[in-house]
Amino acid sequence: MIPYTVNIKLAARTLTGTLNLQNKTAVDWGWQGLIAQGCHSSILIIDPKTAQTIQVLERHKANVVKVKWSRENYYHNLSSPYCLRLASGDASGKIIVWDVVSGTAHCEIQEHSKPIQDLEWLWNQDASRDLLLAVHPPNYIVLWNGDTGTKLWKKSYAENILSFSFDPFDPSNMALLTSEGIVFITDFSFSKPPGSTGKKVYIASPHASPAHTKPAPATAPVPTGAKKALNKVKVLITNEKPTAEAVTLNDCLQLSYLPSKRNHMLLLYPREILILDLELSQTVGVVAIERSGVPFIQVIPCAQRDALYCLHENGCITLRVCRSTTTTEEAADPEQSVQELVYDLRSQCDAIRITKTVRPYRMVICPVNENSAGLMVSDGRVMMWELKAHTGKAAANPSAGLSPLYSPVSFCGAPLGPNQKSIQDLSLNSMIGQTMIAGEAFPPSSNQQEVQLKFLLTGLLSGLPLPPFAIRMCPPLTTKNINHYQPLLAVGTSNGSVLVYNLTSGLLHKELSVHSCEVRGIEWVSLTSFLSFATSAPNNMGLVRNELQHVDLPTGRCFAFRGERGNDEPPIEMIKVSHLKQYLVVVFRDKPLELWDTRTGTLLREMAKNFPTVTALEWSPSHNLKSLKKKQMAAREAMARQTVSDAEQCSVESSVISLLQDAESKSETSQAISAREHFVFTDTDGQVYHITVEGNTVKDGARIPPDGSMGSIACIAWKGDTLVLGDVDGNLNFWDLKARLSRGIPTHRGWVKKIRFAPGKGNQKLLVMYTDGAEVWDTKEVQMVSSTRVGRNVNYRILDIDWCTSDKVVLASDDGCIRVLEMAMKSASYRMDEQDLTDPVWCPYLLVPRAALTLKAFLLLQPWSGTFTMDITQVDYNEKEEIKGLIQEQLNSLSNDMKSVLLDPELSLLQRCLLVSRLFGDESDLHFWTVASHYLQSFAQARQLSVSTAEGQVQGEGTLTSAHNHLDICNDILCESSYFQKFQLDRVHLQEVKRSSYEHTKKCADQLLLLGQTDRAVQLLLETSADNSSYYCDSLKACLVTTITSSGPSQSTIKLVATNMIANGKLAEGVQLLCLIDKAADACRYLQTYGEWNRAAWLAKVRLSPAEGSDVLKRWAEQLCSPQVNQKSKAILVLLSLGCFYKVGEMLHSMRYFDRAALFVEACLKYGVMEANDSSNKLIEAAFLDYARLLRSLGLREGAALWASRAGSAGELLMEELFQGEGGVPEAIIGEEVKSGQENTE
Repeated sequence: MIPYTVNIKLAARTLTGTLNLQNKTAVDWGWQGLIAQGCHSSILIIDPKTAQTIQVLERHKANVVKVKWSRENYYHNLSSPYCLRLASGDASGKIIVWDVVSGTAHCEIQEHSKPIQDLEWLWNQDASRDLLLAVHPPNYIVLWNGDTGTKLWKKSYAENILSFSFDPFDPSNMALLTSEGIVFITDFSFSKPPGSTGKKVYIASPHASPAHTKPAPATAPVPTGAKKALNKVKVLITNEKPTAEAVTLNDCLQLSYLPSKRNHMLLLYPREILILDLELSQTVGVVAIERSGVPFIQVIPCAQRDALYCLHENGCITLRVCRSTTTTEEAADPEQSVQELVYDLRSQCDAIRITKTVRPYRMVICPVNENSAGLMVSDGRVMMWELKAHTGKAAANPSAGLSPLYSPVSFCGAPLGPNQKSIQDLSLNSMIGQTMIAGEAFPPSSNQQEVQLKFLLTGLLSGLPLPPFAIRMCPPLTTKNINHYQPLLAVGTSNGSVLVYNLTSGLLHKELSVHSCEVRGIEWVSLTSFLSFATSAPNNMGLVRNELQHVDLPTGRCFAFRGERGNDEPPIEMIKVSHLKQYLVVVFRDKPLELWDTRTGTLLREMAKNFPTVTALEWSPSHNLKSLKKKQMAAREAMARQTVSDAEQCSVESSVISLLQDAESKSETSQAISAREHFVFTDTDGQVYHITVEGNTVKDGARIPPDGSMGSIACIAWKGDTLVLGDVDGNLNFWDLKARLSRGIPTHRGWVKKIRFAPGKGNQKLLVMYTDGAEVWDTKEVQMVSSTRVGRNVNYRILDIDWCTSDKVVLASDDGCIRVLEMAMKSASYRMDEQDLTDPVWCPYLLVPRAALTLKAFLLLQPWSGTFTMDITQVDYNEKEEIKGLIQEQLNSLSNDMKSVLLDPELSLLQRCLLVSRLFGDESDLHFWTVASHYLQSFAQARQLSVSTAEGQVQGEGTLTSAHNHLDICNDILCESSYFQKFQLDRVHLQEVKRSSYEHTKKCADQLLLLGQTDRAVQLLLETSADNSSYYCDSLKACLVTTITSSGPSQSTIKLVATNMIANGKLAEGVQLLCLIDKAADACRYLQTYGEWNRAAWLAKVRLSPAEGSDVLKRWAEQLCSPQVNQKSKAILVLLSLGCFYKVGEMLHSMRYFDRAALFVEACLKYGVMEANDSSNKLIEAAFLDYARLLRSLGLREGAALWASRAGSAGELLMEELFQGEGGVPEAIIGEEVKSGQENTE
């Protein structure tokens, strides 16, 4: 057997069960990599990779309705560390912000007493990351400081607010889903409440469209239901309130902005998902369900790819990916080429069995990688589904007709080397390539493979079944059983099964199906076996079927202990096993008790008919086992002596004696000696009887008359010299048997249901259960130690109690949970670092802040002294052993694939930075390195190209493929201009097909003019009908557009008119005129002057040459850095996309982002986009020196020396400090320095 240490101190913990309906929306998967889920008034913290609960937060009094992890979109250092911070709101309107590792509350917030509707942390400005926006019903939005609990502002709206969604591309835009429609807010800011009441739009319900009611005709080529629905549902969003007969309740389930492309939003209805283009307020795509399909509950849009995860009512999760709009040769029908955005079903997981009590509640998606989903089921199960990509062609299925998905060529933002190790399933954007758009040539590169997507169930966490429960802890820990003791708790459930939990880990040890009806009680007969009894529903005579089963845990063997007995008899009231586990008393309701021998399973005595009715019974802890053993030893010694003295009585006798001795020792091991044990019981009159059992003889002992002050006795407990009786009126009677004294104490708490003494020698604590709670008493002092009562300190009813160690109690409650608590019975969260987890969890956030940063540096700065290692002990790192051990545990918990990639010498610095930021779930790092790595490579390539073409070489192969590798469109303005233009044209084309009113047509024409598509714009302008008030205007505009010549006078006239228009408040029209005469640069300047920064950047991207555009964007970056806007991190990304790498390095350094600055400068030097000369050396040395100092403060001396050695003269001073009194700098580091010097010259 594997030896394992026994953890005698059990951690306080909560075993949770089924969810409450109010918990339905309370689930969130954070960037930190953990899932938080509300279960009644507690919050579970689940690690999705190993599917184990690692923390339960208890402080709410009402059901938890919302939970939200704080965002990680900030630079992490010692003052703003990696920490687990969670906000939760409950049904009584209270919000608690938690420090999850310690299980304590940062602050508690209360505004109103209605359930919180929605919560979100603000993530978009660099000033503060403590801001929490909450919807307090019915119609208030409040901005809180989530660290201090102070209210910053509050704003009320006209309708009831159901939820809200922030625009991921522009933090000043948000949309509120209200009971009547949608309210768009465009001036959201954290400094003051929105000024306006927002723009209200109403949703005409899509169900009003006849497409759903008309049966499909049976002719062959019918458009699908979705197509027809779309033709009917042209206008969905109107600014007027719909007319009375068209008003249906707003059955929109959810509204979300698409994080994958700007200005798009989705609305979810039970049978369709609508994709809106917000510039037109127009539906541009519909995902509809066939008539026989299963309705939607929830949809989560992805950011990395234009894809949707949908949850259906049968618990099935489907992934739909947007179809490429590239016109293929097959689509001969021009109508079908681009009608709308189509989301193709690419993968789905298995459904679950739905019953009255089991239904899917919510799904969550990993925000970092977007390739795994967690499904919350109402019975407390959590199912973890992971998306896997398989390369290879699909089975030929002509009816599907889906274009293939291809895997991307790059890994972590850089093309894969020939021998490089990679993880294909790292994240969604490393599994499938970008969605193609019209006008993009697809390079048929050889290394792009087709992929199929599949869902794989990788984890399952299950909760307790529905209450009621009967619980019993296994026998206590003693010096004899310490080597193989396991703290097991048996839980009998209402469906007849018994669950056995190991309380060290809190995990289910075994689930045994023992009975066919509700389990009423459990008694252990050894450390590995127990007896449990269940009674069926009574028949019309009041008789039941009794089941009493003996269960052996290691084998799972189960047998009926009473043999054939048990049919049609009065129900069993209780079973009691004696202290030495020799005898068992079975007490019935209207039938005399039975006495059994538990070792042989034989019935010793069935009491006579006139036996008194038992109301309570308890075995005495006293027995004569010790004196029996002494007698036996004496007898044996006598035998031995006898053999010695009568040596002459030849060998025959001695052999008989040795046989006797063998038999004797055998009997001792099988415990055939029957010790004498006693039990006491009370009858209905309160008289106490005393009965002795020895072997198979039963003797009646003394009787003690009833105590007048007591009512009908309900339970008895006996330990040492103390006997305690509890009655139905709430009185406790303490008997001191030695001093022959008794004391009655009224508790005034009603019926005493159960009393139990704590285990452990001399431990005289007593646990008492009432109908409305429980108390702990000290029987030596005869006083109450602690108490818990429903409604006063807890909001659940207690169903059963027991001690699990000498100082901890276990309570089963009607909210479906079982809690292990300290003796004070205050339910509290535990510290995560005190826990024994069965599987190690990768979560750097669990480490102390310094250790988390050390771990990050350790992974980023591989190799250490020339070797790639995953062993922190091989590095010169001065820190307490305990913390080193914790860091090493984290490293060990990484998957083997991840370790092999991190140890791969082929992994470039940029790829390593990206990979580590993914591992840490560091949002800000991830955005920075994604953009940096893309533009560093593309500028480096462009530079090589210009060098090679200058030398008259032919363009290499490498430059051809680079055209396809553009940044994903979710980076919006940061994408390359060429790709951004194509995307905008594609979008206008779609808008044009979808337009359904003059307003829409006008917007499309305006967009086309700005994009320079004059011919198409003229066509649209000429469509204006003669009875429209703008007919004349539009016709003249069409004439103007077609006749614009580049002659000097006309240009100057138009310019003059445009500037006048702008001066008189017609900004959009003036900008249009300037674009007509190719003065887009001036137009951008005007837009910026009037504060339309986003519009100016957009125009610069689609109309200006790179040189002109970069001036506009640089001005924008300066504006973003200004203290009023304070979005420096966004400014850095803009500058990266312009290739201003030196400026970025300076900014990172001035913002004290030391590790990011040093690694970025290093990458710039590696890619040759920054050269080490006199002007840049100042920055390079400063960045390296500060990084060296940071590493020294973390205790990584070796890393500090390496960076200091490259930081010039100041670095040398630091080197001397680092190695004071150690006789110079180690050789290894000087060797490293030469190597890194060589790399740079490359």
